[in-house]
Amino acid sequence: MGLILCLGTLPLLVGMTGCASSRYTQSTGERIDDRTTSSRVTAALADNHQHKYFDGVNVETFKDVVQLSGFVNTRDLKDRAGDIARDAAGGREVRNNITVKE
Repeated sequence: MGLILCLGTLPLLVGMTGCASSRYTQSTGERIDDRTTSSRVTAALADNHQHKYFDGVNVETFKDVVQLSGFVNTRDLKDRAGDIARDAAGGREVRNNITVKE
């Protein structure tokens, strides 16, 4: 009876650990949350009427860390993009890796 019980719970145990995340992977829920965050930040950058960031700035989120990359013309544009991303990210860490063209 114990053997049957152990064999019956094995698929359940293996199935549940397959959904867990690690340092380098995301669970389905984390992936959905990160995509939502990226979309929110991208929309905030696109909605900025003073500067148009949608061409030169890429937004990626992994494990609640938002990363900005790409190219802008001035340091002020880089700083402004970081500020917009922080506001839109809702308290998540933002890494501003945007490069200023020289």
